[in-house]
Amino acid sequence: MGDTFSISRRRLLQTGAALGGAMLLPGMMQAAWAAGTDKPEQTTVRVGFIPLTDCAPLAIASLKGFDKKYGITLVPSKEASWAAVRDKLVAGELDAAHILYGMLYGLELGIASKPQAMANLMTLNRNGQAITLSSELQEKGVTDLGGLKKRIDQQAPGSYTFAHTFPTGTHAMWLYYWLASGGINPFDDIRTVVVPPPQMVMNMRIGNMSGFCVGEPWNARAINDRIGFTVATSQDIWPEHPEKILGTRSEWVERNPNTARALVAALMEAQRWIDASVENTRETARILTRRAWLNTKEQYLTGRMLGAYDNGIGRRWQDAHPMRFYEQGEVSFPWLSDGMWFLTQFRRWGLLKASPDYQAVAQRINRIDVWKEAALAVGGIGAPKQPMRSSTLLDGKVWNGADPEGYASSFAIQRKGA
Repeated sequence: MGDTFSISRRRLLQTGAALGGAMLLPGMMQAAWAAGTDKPEQTTVRVGFIPLTDCAPLAIASLKGFDKKYGITLVPSKEASWAAVRDKLVAGELDAAHILYGMLYGLELGIASKPQAMANLMTLNRNGQAITLSSELQEKGVTDLGGLKKRIDQQAPGSYTFAHTFPTGTHAMWLYYWLASGGINPFDDIRTVVVPPPQMVMNMRIGNMSGFCVGEPWNARAINDRIGFTVATSQDIWPEHPEKILGTRSEWVERNPNTARALVAALMEAQRWIDASVENTRETARILTRRAWLNTKEQYLTGRMLGAYDNGIGRRWQDAHPMRFYEQGEVSFPWLSDGMWFLTQFRRWGLLKASPDYQAVAQRINRIDVWKEAALAVGGIGAPKQPMRSSTLLDGKVWNGADPEGYASSFAIQRKGA
């Protein structure tokens, strides 16, 4: 990590003294939190997930025993759609979930639903999503964004249908941003629909859509089935972007602070294990092929998890920004600027009619306090000195959280009435 501090042994000892000796070194803290005064209030934690490659930390935490290390038992709950995750999380049937970043913010703000107080405990991964176009479009000469723009301009508005996975989710935002960067208005020029990730390939096969944005392994699967090709990756749009997060209800964190901390610590350990070696990543891919997880073939997972891409129409490359889970712990940090970016896109596309207090919303949702406590327990993980980071997206715009409303209004293509 660049601008970070490290948790030193001296600080650990100071923290332990302040807490009456309950917390000393990481190994001792883990034991104390599992059985002492910081014992988890809830020892069984039900966590929902969608069968996508980036649910990997949940799989590894539960199968490698990282949950038990912190005194909890993870009970993974495989869900059919993001709408199902939303409903079960809000109803309390799930304690937490592998969830789309923007989706959690949409729940907090009551976009198309009753507002719910939510909490983002950590980021689970960066990068690793993609936009797939149909082989039918390729046969008509479309192989890139410029070609797609020309094709769409030749047809009546709404002639082409594109799918994403949830109205406020990451895939909707990546798709909209990519299209708009090429002069295509995602609300005026095309038609968009919501399709659950496992149903994307089937719907493209039967001609229900010309393109989709989704997580893996469904983009790789479309190539294997010869029905589509990868026209862009999400890291092409925003290198090192946040993707899935560990989301829950704010009241659950308040009632179960020790459990929340233990859950984050267990998943941090899993993230570190996945990215520790190529063999660990390969083993993770093999685990994810099981029926309980993705129920798919290893060939759809391993390559892109290791950054080896094939777009299906002749281009192969080693991606500089593959799906990441750890990166010295930096991946998991809930940056305020990451959450604020989704708010700017909600404004851009008319999902928020009034300007929110961007930073206050992010501070309320992104529980940096829980993250820091978990990082202290795991050990060897530093935290940024500032909760904002700077990124340059594919259109050259720089996002650093400094002027969110100005950023939101700076785009040439926006939704009418936004």
